[in-house]
Amino acid sequence: MEITVPRRMKDPGQSFFLFGPRGTGKSTWMKENLRGSLWIDLLLPETFRSLSARPERLRELVAGRTGPLVVVIDEVQRVPQLLPQVHALLEEDRRLRFVLTGSSARKLRRTGVDLLGGRALLRSLHPFLACELGASFDLGRALEIGLVPLVTQSAAPADTLAAYASLYVQEEVQAEGLTRNVGAFHRFLEAVSLSHAGLLNVSSVARDCEVNRKVVESYLEILEDLLLCFSLPVFARRPGRATVARRKFFLFDAGLFRALRPRGMLEAGMDLAGPALEGIVAQHLRAVSAYRNDDSQLSFWRTRGGVEVDLVWYGPRVFQAIEVKNASRVRPEDLRGLRAFHGEYPEAELLLLYRGTERLRLGEVQCLPCEEYLRELVP
Repeated sequence: MEITVPRRMKDPGQSFFLFGPRGTGKSTWMKENLRGSLWIDLLLPETFRSLSARPERLRELVAGRTGPLVVVIDEVQRVPQLLPQVHALLEEDRRLRFVLTGSSARKLRRTGVDLLGGRALLRSLHPFLACELGASFDLGRALEIGLVPLVTQSAAPADTLAAYASLYVQEEVQAEGLTRNVGAFHRFLEAVSLSHAGLLNVSSVARDCEVNRKVVESYLEILEDLLLCFSLPVFARRPGRATVARRKFFLFDAGLFRALRPRGMLEAGMDLAGPALEGIVAQHLRAVSAYRNDDSQLSFWRTRGGVEVDLVWYGPRVFQAIEVKNASRVRPEDLRGLRAFHGEYPEAELLLLYRGTERLRLGEVQCLPCEEYLRELVP
């Protein structure tokens, strides 16, 4: 039985797009926060066929409404031709409010339709936060199955997680005709999972899945279009040490990373918990930034000499340099990157998150239990 978890994303009170990967709870959020709205679900075959054939029928549906002036169009990317109709309706009746959801931004970006001429805000829904789950948040479990509501609230989360990537391949990649070679795309997913929480080397991924570089670049675009991954730029606000040019790659949820990661004998000794832990922290910071809507940004720092800070969270109200260690003790060498960063950015708060239970202060570095830090992260 699904339990409703209060989410931290707030209704902005005007028309907006709500994007997020499938299974993050967009429909549940809308049913809880937009009760009584006119609901148009484009996943329903009859509704999809009707509005695909005649987008102007949206006008008839809106004209026939009673009650609140809020119209929800679920999975709007399936019929992007509706957006000009929405735009016109908003121009004609300023009392109307549209909420448009999607799990893929691909069609909206590539069909050339407008995004309502700035009349709608952009919002995103993310996997659960520790503060949303409260006492039920378990970091160890999150590292195994992730925090996607579809998975965590399933009666069989391990089975649901195993099917999650396949769901995207079958229903999104194949149905949308994004690639004809589904087998190669499956190999790519497995290969790119090895780059989670690391620098992305496109040529190396291409070699691993036996396709050329341009194919891998197109596959990465598919992942981005389906909101299944994100990448971080290197932090550089001042001239200083030479930094790397590559971006840092993350799958959007630690559970998806664990599901895609190869599990053969050759991979048995590989560390999965370390990248998963860094991913959990990154996805929390990304979600909190989105819900605050305060222009804070997430990046990382790495010099060409290999000195690195895992995550840099920078914005109007925050400047944190964060090192994430999947260890119960803090070693002196764990502080090297943070102290080097402090030499160039003394304004930053230096944090080391680890799996221990004690709060420690080692010089200018604050060492915190990772689970405690995540629980205290509130938008």
